[in-house]
Amino acid sequence: MAQDSILLDKSLHFAARIVKLHRYLTKEKHESIISKQIIRSATSIGANANEAIYGSSKADFLAKLHISLKETAETEYWLRLLMLSEYLTETEGQSLLRDCLEIKRILIASINTAKENADINPSSE
Repeated sequence: MAQDSILLDKSLHFAARIVKLHRYLTKEKHESIISKQIIRSATSIGANANEAIYGSSKADFLAKLHISLKETAETEYWLRLLMLSEYLTETEGQSLLRDCLEIKRILIASINTAKENADINPSSE
């Protein structure tokens, strides 16, 4: 599925941006708690999406995508908190948030498509 490769590519590049953000937060802002939380959730998005591609069943595939979606929601929360607490400028935060929300939309579309396909052909597992 082409959407899978888009999801994997975008989540990988987003994770790389978050790794850089983590470095900035810890070295420049001396912030460690939120930076640890956001790096865990943001890097988990792509890791779980990648794992979903190699799932052993449709149910496994969907479960991993749901985990990825939850991690995306958590990352969105941390980004908003970093903006509100002024660790990130509005411009920096909005740029990261746009990427996060785009990944969220792709995940939701992928989950919905997978569910529709499972409903159409439930005996194909």
